[in-house]
Amino acid sequence: MKNFTLLLVFVGLIGFSQSTTKQISGLITDGRSPIANVGISIEGSSTNIFSNDQGRYSIEANVGDNIKYAYQGLKTVVIKVEDVTRILNITMVPDVQALDEVTVIGSNRKSQSELALEYPTNSRLIRTAFGYLNADTAPGNIRFLSEEEINPVAICILDLLRNQFAGVKVQGSCLGAFGPGSAAGQLTNIVGGSANETGVVGLVNENNGGINSSLNTGKVFIRGNSSLFNPRSAIFDVDGQIFNDPPIWLDVKNIKRLAILNNFATAVQYGSAGAGGVIVINTITASPKSDTIFDQARLRNNFVANNIRTQQDVQRNWPSYLEDIYNSSSFEQATQVYDKYASQYASLPYFTLDMQKYFSQRWNEKGYADNIVESNRYLFDGNAVLLKALAYQYQEQGEANKANAAYKQVMKLRPNYAQSYLDLANSYRELGDIQQAAAIYTRYSYLIDEGLLEADSIGVGPIMEREYNNFLLLDKNRLVKGSNAESLYVAEEDIKGTRLVFEWNDSEAEFELQFVNPKKQYFLLKHSLADNSAMIAREKDFGFNTAEYFLDGSLPGLWTVNVNYLGNKSLTPTYLKATVYYNYGTYAQRKETKVFKLALKNVPYELFDISVGGKLVLR
Repeated sequence: MKNFTLLLVFVGLIGFSQSTTKQISGLITDGRSPIANVGISIEGSSTNIFSNDQGRYSIEANVGDNIKYAYQGLKTVVIKVEDVTRILNITMVPDVQALDEVTVIGSNRKSQSELALEYPTNSRLIRTAFGYLNADTAPGNIRFLSEEEINPVAICILDLLRNQFAGVKVQGSCLGAFGPGSAAGQLTNIVGGSANETGVVGLVNENNGGINSSLNTGKVFIRGNSSLFNPRSAIFDVDGQIFNDPPIWLDVKNIKRLAILNNFATAVQYGSAGAGGVIVINTITASPKSDTIFDQARLRNNFVANNIRTQQDVQRNWPSYLEDIYNSSSFEQATQVYDKYASQYASLPYFTLDMQKYFSQRWNEKGYADNIVESNRYLFDGNAVLLKALAYQYQEQGEANKANAAYKQVMKLRPNYAQSYLDLANSYRELGDIQQAAAIYTRYSYLIDEGLLEADSIGVGPIMEREYNNFLLLDKNRLVKGSNAESLYVAEEDIKGTRLVFEWNDSEAEFELQFVNPKKQYFLLKHSLADNSAMIAREKDFGFNTAEYFLDGSLPGLWTVNVNYLGNKSLTPTYLKATVYYNYGTYAQRKETKVFKLALKNVPYELFDISVGGKLVLR
């Protein structure tokens, strides 16, 4: 009964809508100068204003509203209003496609082996009978359909092509194809099972007569009629096997990627058979698993430059109170410095966070640090962004109980955020409270199943699934007693090695994370509106602020993680939590947590080094 009551409370919170009108203000610039006459509107309403001559604006909005900033020649910016949104300083950039500055050594052309490594994470690659094709670099246009875009309602491939691709002419009917007297129905009787069962492909492809010819239930034309009396239909390449007729036996839900090759340059390898074009299909069951570890930096010719600053350079930009207190030679002297600045910065929560971290870590005076927080508790109450920063610091300091209390407050404020469930479940796991951790994971799944929260299969969904599966792998014997533990299903963990998980407290934060391998090649994770506005919008829609990265165990040695902080639209610091898992996915798994205050903008600098199989080293 107690758990049911808690569930009703959470459901009630999720149904509650914050509709209080708030005033949003800020400054709009191009990075250097203010921009006047920027159109600012609330999507879905008649509200529409313009920035003044100084680039400033003020507009009324509700939590959940999307504010749109538009100016000719510049990229349109759309920001979703959250519970903490008050100030939105917007930087608008030219609406052009910019290329990264890279040092190119050798050829930029990727080999088939490199494309094979990239296939699981690059949804624009398709695997054909003759190798991999990149839809973005292949000669001519390739019409592409990814797993997320495929409508599972389609009965067979004919319906899918008819409904998803304008201009593609489809002859034949799925209902006719699967009827009792159809060729597919006859085939089912022959093999003694479903037309989707394993073995059908080989049987269909045996010869040109008999069964194969009887399956001629449809045709697909993607190039129009090449002549009035002899139009050429498309052929099908399914996981490297070529079919002249549509594979009506293929389960649409098993399609991972589909590409239409309708120009000579991309279909030339199929010879005259491909004169009518080729429809390439990669199935889920025949595709490499998406969580295979590989070093994405090795797929590029990027070599790290020498303009990366050190942590010492960052410290030179510290505020005076941090310089003074870190120069203290004793705890007593440090308290005097704190007293000197406390009244001056009493209303600044970041000062409280700095002091809490300093006294807890530098002098191990956790009681003194707690008193600083308690005397300024009003700065954090009701603010999920600041509470998350405080929880991060508690986790770094090994204060699992205090972190858990902060995450509970965040859950009350943001029960519709996926991140709230992820953080609270992991927090209970750190406490060793396995039952409560399982309850949070289960509650999240229940709310997804009931449609009270929306599922996300691209961003936070896979991370949540990985965390839960790892939880079951390592803790199922404590969760389920006796022989029942063996009957609990746990997916096999394909990811083993070193896993990095990053979380940031402010959804408006923009930054770049650079992962440099031992050969000094790097992969750049860009988290900015200019480079990845769709992903940032997705993060807000589903309520998460996390990303993961795996270090390639085939490249042993010292790795470096660098950061370039681009700001957060309110001229305040952002707190970045890095959790490093060693021997991930094994019973020897362990982790370290470090928290970084990002305040210095537009200056790439080192965060930490990490040795594969070793440990994290702060720079």
